[in-house]
Amino acid sequence: MPTSGRDYPGSHGELLAWFPDDHACIDYLEWLRWPNGFCCPRCVSRAGWRLSSGRWECTVCGRQTSVTAGTIFHRTRTPLPTWFQAAWLMTGQKQGVSALGLQRSLGLGSYQTAWAMLHRFRLAMVRPARERLSGWVEVDEAYVGGVEGGVDGRETATKSIVAIAVEIKPPKGFGRIRLRSVPDVTQDSLIPFVEAVVEPGSTVHTDGWQAYWTVPEHGYTHERTVMRKQNDPAHIVMPGVHRVASLLQRWLLGTHQGAVSLVHLDAYLNEFTFRFNRRHSRRRGMLFYRLLEQSIAADPITYSSLIANPHATGRHHTRPSRPGRVAPIPAVYRPWRETPGHTGPPDLNG
Repeated sequence: MPTSGRDYPGSHGELLAWFPDDHACIDYLEWLRWPNGFCCPRCVSRAGWRLSSGRWECTVCGRQTSVTAGTIFHRTRTPLPTWFQAAWLMTGQKQGVSALGLQRSLGLGSYQTAWAMLHRFRLAMVRPARERLSGWVEVDEAYVGGVEGGVDGRETATKSIVAIAVEIKPPKGFGRIRLRSVPDVTQDSLIPFVEAVVEPGSTVHTDGWQAYWTVPEHGYTHERTVMRKQNDPAHIVMPGVHRVASLLQRWLLGTHQGAVSLVHLDAYLNEFTFRFNRRHSRRRGMLFYRLLEQSIAADPITYSSLIANPHATGRHHTRPSRPGRVAPIPAVYRPWRETPGHTGPPDLNG
């Protein structure tokens, strides 16, 4: 397993000592992306040399590239040590960090910069080939968005609907989870969610809602519980989905003050899933390691593609704080280079 103090920093103090400048950050990203040495993204050749600009040139096809090209750090104007500190704050705290909190902590010049950094990390938190849930899986829906009146049953006019799937590990434990926003609670929305996140052959436990009646036709064993016929309340009969829904709503209200729009809800669900599935990690630095590992494998994301309306930012720029003059720390201690490559196994908690 990756080791604290060698493969990733064990504390915020170590983070600052390891990554005082862009050179140290680039070296760490190269170690993560190319553990066996440079690899050309075009022809997959391992023959190349570093140019004076810091970029690499392939000796076979002549392609020039950098370790940040084709990643979420592509063409960023924000210093990489700031990116690394943002990743640490995002993963090192149990409840994460809001964009406004990140802006204040790092002295960023604008709210938009902090918000875009966090969203790029959120979109990188989902591995494309992550494994589907298996075994006994509870599936249900939750509503987020505050109090709403004048509606009946599963109807909603202003709230967002989140489909939830939770692995159940007897006798009381929960395994991994999957979350996704859905437009409604019809069969056309819920069955594709089940197929996307649950491995065929698993047992899918749902309530008596009619949208789930065709679950057995898609290769699953269906355990159906009609709640109105039960003596126990719903959170006792299906504890997994109700516990996750409660934690999700508490996090959205606590960290983000409920200010999450439907347009970006899935990105926040990615972050919640990433953190929940790694809740048993004893060292928060491991989450930092996994986040950077997935960030260099994710595709680049432009700011205009993140925002719903590119012409309305909604916030004014603020002047960054001016810290006192600090002597630069030479980046000579790079413990991750003591081993030939990063030794961590694939992350199975996605």
